Amino acid sequence: MRTDHVLHVGDAADMSAVDDESVHLVVTSPPYPMIDLWDDLFAARDPDVRAALDAGDGDAAFDLMHAQLDAVWDEVDRVLAPGGVVCVNVGDATRSVGGEFQQYPNHARIVDALRSRGLTPLPDVLWRKPTNSHTKFMGSGTLPPNAYVTLEHEYVLLFRKGGPRSFPPGDDRRYESAYFWEERNRWFSDLWEFRGEEQALETGDRRDRSAAFPLEVPLRLIRMFSVRGDRVLDPFAGTGTTALAAMHAARHSVGYDLDGDLFAALDDRLDDLPARSERRVADRLDRHRAAMADRDGGYEAEHFDFRVVTKRERRIRPYAVDSVTERSERTGRRYVLDHRPVDEINRGPSQG
Repeated sequence: MRTDHVLHVGDAADMSAVDDESVHLVVTSPPYPMIDLWDDLFAARDPDVRAALDAGDGDAAFDLMHAQLDAVWDEVDRVLAPGGVVCVNVGDATRSVGGEFQQYPNHARIVDALRSRGLTPLPDVLWRKPTNSHTKFMGSGTLPPNAYVTLEHEYVLLFRKGGPRSFPPGDDRRYESAYFWEERNRWFSDLWEFRGEEQALETGDRRDRSAAFPLEVPLRLIRMFSVRGDRVLDPFAGTGTTALAAMHAARHSVGYDLDGDLFAALDDRLDDLPARSERRVADRLDRHRAAMADRDGGYEAEHFDFRVVTKRERRIRPYAVDSVTERSERTGRRYVLDHRPVDEINRGPSQG
């Protein structure tokens, strides 16, 4: 099969290149309001943000920053297909403005924004990102009562547009996109633990404002909430991690970012992608074999030499990247990928 991946340089508040209800899944991490890393980005788009910060009015700055995100959520609602899912990774902010320290609840504000657009909130995930820094504690050290709890988690907020998606009985794409029983038990927990990505890029004095998350986060979400051949959107694409995850998972993707220079980071990660993609799938299958080693019963998988726990897993068939072709685009980058089922790769061309 072939997948198409387009990264647009532009404002996600106007995603006119994306048709209405043409996206099945949104996976994104926006710039976090009231985190000073993104102050200049928000202020460049609305000078009132800088004025509010300079005046010590943190609440006004918070509202103005989220107003910019609201325009993107309008577009997300437009392009999302019925039954489609939105996944938003966001953290709250803690900050002193005008001499007053407080927490700014970004996650709650985004929940309100998406609910007001008719999206249905689903149970969310706490992503715990522990740090061992000795300077992570804020306040007066070991003396009560003026210290503050350290935030070591972010949220993965989940929403759906309308009711659950429906598929034809026995739909190949859905059944071949199944996850293993042990993956289900781990992925659908409400607490995940991953280390965050380092917030630094080799782009001069530009700090990484892409809200980069480790590949495992979008890849897991894509496998949980989409099927092979679906289209995944990231309106804050940054360094293209969601696009890369969609490539690994044999989904189409589209992304937007104001800073097209960030897309160069994706090119470096496409070197040897076919080999790395096949190795990643092979590791996944090996983990399943290990999980089944001491388990009795189950069912024979149709495409592999192992057993699975449930009937719905029997047709699981991961795809790996076979080739990558980059095509020039006037307003961004485009990649066309060919994929093959891993069982065919393992058999070789004479048996495929």
